[in-house]
This record gives sequence, C-alpha cells and structure tokens, in this order.
Amino acid sequence: MACQRAPVEPAFQYSSDASSRTGLTALVDGVLLGNEAGAVVRLDRGGRPVWTTRLGREVAVAPTVAGDNVIVGTVAGELACLSLQDGKERWRLGGEPPVLTPPVVDDAGHTVFLVAPDGAVHALAVDSGQARWKRPAPRAPGQASPAQAPAAQAPASAPAESLEPQVSVAPALRAAPVLLEGVLVVPLGSGLWALDARSGEPRWSKPVTDVVGLDSERDTVFVATRPGRLLALSVKDGSTRWEQRFADGVTGPPARALGALWVGVGPASLVGLSTAEGREVARVALPSPLVGRVQVGLEDLLLVPTSGREGRLVALKAPGWTPAFTVRADTPLRTRPVVRGPLVFVLGLDGRVLAWRLRVPPPA
Repeated sequence: MACQRAPVEPAFQYSSDASSRTGLTALVDGVLLGNEAGAVVRLDRGGRPVWTTRLGREVAVAPTVAGDNVIVGTVAGELACLSLQDGKERWRLGGEPPVLTPPVVDDAGHTVFLVAPDGAVHALAVDSGQARWKRPAPRAPGQASPAQAPAAQAPASAPAESLEPQVSVAPALRAAPVLLEGVLVVPLGSGLWALDARSGEPRWSKPVTDVVGLDSERDTVFVATRPGRLLALSVKDGSTRWEQRFADGVTGPPARALGALWVGVGPASLVGLSTAEGREVARVALPSPLVGRVQVGLEDLLLVPTSGREGRLVALKAPGWTPAFTVRADTPLRTRPVVRGPLVFVLGLDGRVLAWRLRVPPPA
C-alpha cells in the first residue's frame, strides 16, 4: 500500500518578539503585522522579514494597504504612512486619538477613514495625512452630548477614562467599518451609522449596538452583535432584509465564504447562513470559540481559527462541512488566516506567524 501524504505540513514559524492582536494584512507575496512593542513587520512567503519599522507604542489593529502605502496607527494616538516597499516613513501625525479601530481605505487608495474611541470619524488624504473631513460622534435623538456623557461614546470594554490599562487586554477593540457604494457604515456606541464617504454627512442610522463585526456583499451589510443578533441591512437606507437571533450570543464577526455567511455562535459553534434569506444551512461544533473570521483554502476548504490555548485551525470540506484536518498552533488564534496559494498563514496571540502548506488530495 502506498504511503499517503499528510494533508498539511509546516512551512515556517516567525516570532515578532512580542504578543500581537492585529491580525495579518494580506499582500500578494506575503503578509504585514504589528505587535504590542510597536513593530510593523513585512514578511515574504517564506517567513523572512522584508522590513521592520518600529513606532514605539503598541500597534493594536492591522496595518492597512493603500496602493504602495501602509497606514498604521498606535494606541498612543500616532498615525503613520509607510512605504510598502521598504517601510520608510512618509508622514506621521501625532496627537491623534488612539487607533483602536482598523482604518478603512477607499477603492482608489486616496482616502483613509478612522474612527476615534469617542465615535468621531475622520477622513484623511493617504498621500499627505491632511484632513478631508471630520465628523464628531453622531448622537441618536435624545442622547446626551459627549460633554454630558463621555463614557457613552467609548466601547464598553475600553472606557475613555481608563483607556491605557485596557488596550493590552483583548478584545478591547471596536469592530471595523465597511465601505461600499460610497457609504461608510460605522458601528458606534450610539448605534450603527451610515455616513457619506465624500462629506461625512449621515445617511441613516439604526439602534444596533454591541457590534462584534460587519461584512458586506453588493448592496447589503451584514451585522453581528454580541447578544446574538445577525442582520442583513440595505446600504441604501438601512432597512432590514432579514434577521436571525442566537440565544447563546455571537462570539465573532461574520464572514462570507463558499456561498454562505459564517459566524461564531456561543458557546463554541460555527453557523453558516444563506446570504439571501438568512436561513441556517450549516452548524459545526468547534473545539473552542471562533472569535475571528473564517477563510477559504484550496477552493473547497473552510479554514476556521479557534481561540483556545491550543489554537487549533480546523479545516472543513465543502459541501458537507466534514472535518478535513486540524492543526495545532499552541497559541490562541483570534484573527483571520491569510491564504496564498497552498500556503496558510496565521497569527498567534503570542506574536508568532505560523504557516502551513496545504496538499491537494489525490483523486479518489
């Protein structure tokens, strides 16, 4: 009997020398990451550092790529633009709000949008850092002003008056906005707000709070909340297209993959839903909760990072969602894997980047 090769084999490990919760930013030929020591690192596909830039304070959210620029911020309120090629600094702004929400860049790569801990939204020019517009935190009707209620504008897990002690404790980060059809949809303490990307003017709002993540498809925004609501909203006017509720709550953000919308549900399950109508199409028990997003590997594999101590990456095979294999990282996996061809990259909470090489199984 011929020996059968394992479906996955280790490719490399790289340590960034500090813990990290940024997740990985995918590049054509590798990945970017930041860590709590303030380092921003670009790795190639072999796990070799292309460059490292040190910003001095924790980078808590993933760097964002805009053309040949990398936009990255720190918990101390510095925002920098680096060269994607060599990591050299092109501009830096100080005295900004702590960067605890992932920046979002428009499709043209000309404007970067940032959300401050108090809910204010900024639009900056990528090439210079100059402000295009700035909007204070929008308020729902009858809501107190920020001066009257400063804590109401900050995430519940990271009060403004005690921000610095909170930034090293996951998950003290706010869900990232999404940008589609010229509309920036932003989850804030006061609810979900849609702003015009050119002017910052509000388009609509919904009383949806405690958001753990957003995703989008064409003209629809998918919103998951920690208490267990999952909604599909029209980006045009915020109207609800469908809604699902999970009694055990939602553990992580939604993600579209392999024809379904996937979300982590408490205590430790993965649920797939139809994007068109919200009907449940799959449910899989996991070894520990999914707090990040799933990813697709080798066309028909659903890669699921789990957050337990062992950091198991579970691969499910479409269309039946049966386990194909599981690999152990020995560090919690709390962010989405990156796939480049047969390579799968994950970032552990301990700051290690691990990569495995997937093997295409032989024909039956």
